[in-house]
Amino acid sequence: MAYTSSALSFLLEDLGKTVVCSIFAPYNKAIAHLAQIVTGAQIPLSQLRNDAVDNFLGALVIAGYYIIPECSLFFNHTLFRGNRVSKVSSHDLNAFTSPNFPPLVNVGIDIVLNRNEMIRQTSLRRFRAHKEMSPDVATLRLFPGITAATVRAFLTPPVKGVVLETFGAGNAPQRKDLMDTLREACDRGVVIVAISQCAKGSVSDAYETGRTLLQAGVVPGGDMTPESALTKLGYLLSKPELSPAEVRSLIGMSLRGELTRPSGFEPRKDKLEENLQNIEGVLSHVVRLSHSAPSQTPQIIVSEAVDESAKDAAASWSWTAADATSTEGALFAFLIHLAAAADNLEGLMFCLNSDSGDIVNCMNPASGRAPLHVAALNGSVKCVEALLAAGALVHLRDSLGHTALYYAARQRHEATVSMLIKAGASLGGVDVEGGYASLAVRKAVLSGDERALKIWKSAGIDTSSRQPPAGQTGQNT
Repeated sequence: MAYTSSALSFLLEDLGKTVVCSIFAPYNKAIAHLAQIVTGAQIPLSQLRNDAVDNFLGALVIAGYYIIPECSLFFNHTLFRGNRVSKVSSHDLNAFTSPNFPPLVNVGIDIVLNRNEMIRQTSLRRFRAHKEMSPDVATLRLFPGITAATVRAFLTPPVKGVVLETFGAGNAPQRKDLMDTLREACDRGVVIVAISQCAKGSVSDAYETGRTLLQAGVVPGGDMTPESALTKLGYLLSKPELSPAEVRSLIGMSLRGELTRPSGFEPRKDKLEENLQNIEGVLSHVVRLSHSAPSQTPQIIVSEAVDESAKDAAASWSWTAADATSTEGALFAFLIHLAAAADNLEGLMFCLNSDSGDIVNCMNPASGRAPLHVAALNGSVKCVEALLAAGALVHLRDSLGHTALYYAARQRHEATVSMLIKAGASLGGVDVEGGYASLAVRKAVLSGDERALKIWKSAGIDTSSRQPPAGQTGQNT
C-alpha cells in the first residue's frame, strides 16, 4: 500500500481534493469506489474482530469533512502523507510508519489536523491524471562484498533508473571497479538515486565515502522512502519530454512533499519586542482598511508600560512571546478577510507574506467564508490570483456549502470565473444538487441575460435546456 499511495501522489498532478489510501479487504472494493477512497485493513471485514470498520470510517470522515489536497494513507487512527510511509509490520494493527515526516491528522476523541505541514496547491492549473509509469526501474540494495559484476549486470538495458540503497548517510564500498561501473551507467543515461537503508534519516555528503558516489554521477535522494524514490523515478522516466539530466535535477526537488527541503531560512525569533512590533504593523493595516479616509488613520502603539502607581499595588502584568504570537495570528486572520473584502492587494500580500500559518484558508466565524469566497464574491481578480498562488483551496465550501466559483458566477464576474476554472474549480454539491445554479440560470433565461448564461456555461452548467415557460419573456419578468 505504501507503493500505491506513493505512486498516486505523483500520478495525480495538481491535485485539489483529498485522496485517502488505506488497507481494506478486496471484496469491499465496490464500497470504496463509491466513496472515492482506496481503503483496507489488516483483518478482513468478514471477521468479527477487525480493524476494517475503524479504518474505513476514519478515512471516510476525513475525506468528507476536510480538504487535504494530497494523496494520503489512513491507518490505525492516523493519516500519513502517502509518499512518506513504509509498512513495518504484517501483523500489528499499527502497520505503517512515517519516519521522517509527522502525521497529517491524528484521530482520537478529537480530530487534530497538522495544517502547517499540509500541501497547498499554488499552481493555476486544473487537475490531471498521468497514467503511465516506466517499468524500467529497479531497486538495488548494497551490501558488503557486492561485486562490480553483479552491479554491472543489474544496470544493463533496458534499465533506465535505479534506486541505490546505501549504508547510513549515503556510504558505499569504495572499490574502484564498483565506482567505475556506476560512473559508466550514469554516463550512458541511467539515473541512479541514492537513499539510505536506515528507516530514519537522509543521505548526505558528510563522509568521503558518500561524496565518491556523487562524483560518479549518483543523485542523492534525501530522506525519501524506498517506495517513494522508486515510484518517483518511474513517474519522471515515463515523461518523454524530460532528459536524464532533467530527471536527475527533479529527483532532488520536492514535487509532492516526498522529501524534506534543505532549510535555508533562519527560524522565526519569538522575542516579545519583535512580536509587539509586528502587532503594531497589523493593527495599522486593520485601522487603515477599516476607514474610508486613510489620512485620518490614527497611529497604533502597543506597549507594556504600566502606570507607576499600579506597580505598587500589584505585580505588573506579564505577556509572553506565545501570547503575542497568538494575538498576532488572530489579527492576521481578521485582516486577510478585511483586505479581500476591500480589494486591497497590498493588505492581502502583507498577510500572505507573514509567518502566521494557514491563514489563506481561514474561515470567518461570522460569515462562514474563506478569503477566496470573499474575493470571488466581489470580483477582485488580483486578490483571487494572489490567494490561489498562496495555496487557497478552490474546492473549499463555506458554511452554506457554496464554493468560490459559485459566488463568482452568481455575481457575473467573468474574469474571476475564468481564473478559478483555470485553477481547477468546478461546481458540485449544493451548488448543483441544491438547485442554486439552475435557479440562477433560469432567471438569466427569463431576463434574457446572455452574459450570465455564458458565464454559467463556462462554469460547467448546461444552459441549453433552460427555456422560459410559454408566454414569458424578458419584458414581463
